Amino acid sequence: MVKFLFVLHIFYFLSGIMTVEASAYIREENGTANESSPQAEVESTITVGAPDKHTLHAYSALLYDAEAGRILYEKNGYEVLPMASTTKIMTLLVVLENTNPEDIVTVSKNAAVQPDVQLNMNTGEQYYVKDLCYSLMLESHNDTAVALAEHVGGSVEGFAAMMNAKAKVLGAYSAHFVTPNGLDANGHGITAADLAKIAAYAIKQEEFRTITTTSSYSFTELTKGRNFIINNKNAFLHMMDGAVGVKTGFTGKAGYCFVGALEREDRLLVSVVLASGWPPNKAYKWSDTKALMNYGLEAFHKLPLVNNTETLPKLPKLPVTDGQKDAVTLKYDPECVEALLNTRLLLTGNEKIECIPEFSKNRLFAPVETGKEVGTLVVKIDGQCIQKIPIQTAEAVVPVDYAFYLNRIVNHFFSGKAFNTLRQLFP
Repeated sequence: MVKFLFVLHIFYFLSGIMTVEASAYIREENGTANESSPQAEVESTITVGAPDKHTLHAYSALLYDAEAGRILYEKNGYEVLPMASTTKIMTLLVVLENTNPEDIVTVSKNAAVQPDVQLNMNTGEQYYVKDLCYSLMLESHNDTAVALAEHVGGSVEGFAAMMNAKAKVLGAYSAHFVTPNGLDANGHGITAADLAKIAAYAIKQEEFRTITTTSSYSFTELTKGRNFIINNKNAFLHMMDGAVGVKTGFTGKAGYCFVGALEREDRLLVSVVLASGWPPNKAYKWSDTKALMNYGLEAFHKLPLVNNTETLPKLPKLPVTDGQKDAVTLKYDPECVEALLNTRLLLTGNEKIECIPEFSKNRLFAPVETGKEVGTLVVKIDGQCIQKIPIQTAEAVVPVDYAFYLNRIVNHFFSGKAFNTLRQLFP
């Protein structure tokens, strides 16, 4: 039987209908498949230019679309730098996710001796976690940060490990937290890009936003009854309509730092400025932040990422070995295409939008099932991957068998193609 099948295969070859090689299909069918399919031209809607990197005071600055997870502007945004008390954004996140607001924190000697800015706790005093969360964020108390860290993580080192683990979960791989309060320490740092990513996650948490947007808060220590009234030191909350955070910071090594957030009807923006001057230039961080936010508000508009399916690259056929069809047709996952067509992002209209098919294999082997994923369509904005659409087989291909070969031989014999092939081989 094996010999018979081999003979049939040889005859099939002589009939001139042997399986087509992958390269032929790629050349013939792919055409412009690997070329970009840019978005239809959109008239520029820019009404304000990007901030001049030379006029921004901050050494590192970044503007982030918190809804799409996309960087809209950056200046040294991928350089790891100290970030001072903006560290406390992560401190609060870890506290909120790993303890109960009504838990009681007992202040250690280590917490009580932390340098300014302080709540001025005393060793042995007790406070509710909830109250200390406001102390942490509204007035940036360093003793509070350590007290919370020791309560949640068992030690500052244990809590730092929790902070670093959470950063990895959020995709902030540059982050390395050593302290919960952001005081200068060897190795303590992050990029503006990753700090924006953490802040974007944080401001979507209801309890986090409630705390950081509160104007003032009062509470009482539990053992001696000392009363405290604290006020929010984040002046940005009153500088722009829609401001929702987030955190200031300063150390001698980090300079003035600020992470801001602003929400309008159709956008949620996060800004980061690091090393935005040193004393006496305390206001630089505000002017830098407003420049970034104004750029985000005026230059960007919600536009479709892809206008229609005609802008997507035409897919080639993918060769199939030992199948009753030489190649299989391909398609984009229809649900993902629909989602892509409904995607609207903050764009200026001048971005370079590319749709590039990438295939995991250049040939399949029968049998081939319908809907088998064979690659992805990568959608990029100015080189940054924004979305991926699965590429699938649009049909099934069954393997060759005896009946298939016999049927093809009979058809070719009576069509005269076999004799023409033989005459060419033996003139």
